[in-house]
Amino acid sequence: MSWGTELWDQFDNLEKHTQWGIDILEKYIKFVKERTEIELSYAKQLRNLSKKYQPKKNSKEEEEYKYTSCKAFISTLNETNDYAGQHEVISENMTSHIIGDLARYIQELKQERKSNFHDGRKAQQHIETCWKQLESSKRRFERDCKEADRAQQYFEKMDADINVTKADVEKARQQAQIRHQMAEDSKADYSSILQKFNHEQHEYYHTHIPNIFQKIQEMEERRIVKIGESMKTYAEVDRQVIPIIGKCLDGIVKAAESIDEKNDSQLVIEAYKSGFEPPGDIEFEDYTQPMKRTVSDNSLSNSRGEGKLELKFGGKSKGKLWPFIKKNKGATPEDFSNLPPEQRRKKLQQKVDELNKEIQKEMDQRDAITKMKDVYLKNPQMGDPASLDHKLAEVSQNIEKLRLETQKFEAWLAEVEGRLPARSEQARRQSGLYDSQNPPTVNNCAQDRESPDGSYTEEQSQESEVKVLATDFDDEFDDEEPLPAIGTCKALYTFEGQNEGTISVVEGETLYVIEEDKGDGWTRIRRNEDEEGYVPTSYVEVYLDKNAKGAKTYI
Repeated sequence: MSWGTELWDQFDNLEKHTQWGIDILEKYIKFVKERTEIELSYAKQLRNLSKKYQPKKNSKEEEEYKYTSCKAFISTLNETNDYAGQHEVISENMTSHIIGDLARYIQELKQERKSNFHDGRKAQQHIETCWKQLESSKRRFERDCKEADRAQQYFEKMDADINVTKADVEKARQQAQIRHQMAEDSKADYSSILQKFNHEQHEYYHTHIPNIFQKIQEMEERRIVKIGESMKTYAEVDRQVIPIIGKCLDGIVKAAESIDEKNDSQLVIEAYKSGFEPPGDIEFEDYTQPMKRTVSDNSLSNSRGEGKLELKFGGKSKGKLWPFIKKNKGATPEDFSNLPPEQRRKKLQQKVDELNKEIQKEMDQRDAITKMKDVYLKNPQMGDPASLDHKLAEVSQNIEKLRLETQKFEAWLAEVEGRLPARSEQARRQSGLYDSQNPPTVNNCAQDRESPDGSYTEEQSQESEVKVLATDFDDEFDDEEPLPAIGTCKALYTFEGQNEGTISVVEGETLYVIEEDKGDGWTRIRRNEDEEGYVPTSYVEVYLDKNAKGAKTYI
């Protein structure tokens, strides 16, 4: 099967067919190129998708990813990102192994095709030239033969005519001989050219054209083989990344299988456990008994003041009323006393760990500076040892500050964990002196921990164990007989009363005292008949009116 023998007369069709083959190859290259663009676009979208759902660093969202289900989701995002990378590999390999290779091949193919058809056209032109020569020789031979026949007929006519002179007959005879010789010459020339043409034609159809068409056939078959190899490469490029994609998918499955619902449930307990006991039964309040109220200082201060203090401060009642008490929404105190015990313990432990890491970091820096100083001492040309003294002193000072800070948080942590007894009344009052010297951060912690709204604390005194006696009757009589003022006070610091039962004061403000500190660190004051509440005792300077004994009432 050869194009040279089977398609010897289909030069133009072969030219069209080979051009179509090149067009097909270029179309395939364009297809692969668009596929690589799709792979790159898909990979980019997958990477953006994975990045979009990654938790932000140092955010609350990042803390939520401690659950196994969230960790599995993070693994899924990471595997998706790796999965996207494999699509980038597909695009790169297709570009280099298929598009680049075919682009070079198609240039060579076009050049080879051009050369082969140029040789074919050259052979066609040669045979056409030989054919024209043959036709010309044939026509000349035909013409000379006709001329010779006419000359012979004329001679015979002249020879038969008795009226024609002998000279005219001789002239006609000579002319006939000349024409006959010319016909013989034309015959010989035509015969020679014909033989030559037949030889050239034989060479053309049995040698030149078959050879040229064979080259074109081989060229076309190589093109077909090449496009087939490219299609195999196209599949292999995909096949090569299948194991890695399989590993990505296996990673997602493994992450899904690592999800532990029991562990996540335990983490929820650790995250939100308050450490408080559930509220107890609410006692029955009998409104059928007539309420006897005395007007003495003791009844006013004890029944009203202490009753409300027990409602606010009572350790047992705090445990019972915990779910219904309004939380402090102010600034977070340094000792995290606004948190439930369990959460507070975790925060304090976390703070201690962070401080220990900072201490270790500073100690490593100090050791490095010390070693450098030793090197300078041994090799003065490398540097002045004294130049490091200031830095060394600064680092040592930082370490000492961090250790003091750590001790403070460890003390709070020990108090929460029960390793140390809760602060006594004397310690509370002494803390007021420290608070006055270092306002207001630590003081806020103290007031938050012991605030009248029953904020989170573990301190329980015997006094706080007394049953809560405050009832709705207190509110009914609040507006009828306000407590008498027993003195005045001056605010030493500004206090933001954000909790229920407290009152805000401004530094330097003078107010009325209507109830002394009962040992809990709080003093009850009044601004006017509509504004009264509790402030930390350490925030005010109290001036009691000993002669008033409750007779001096605020108007």
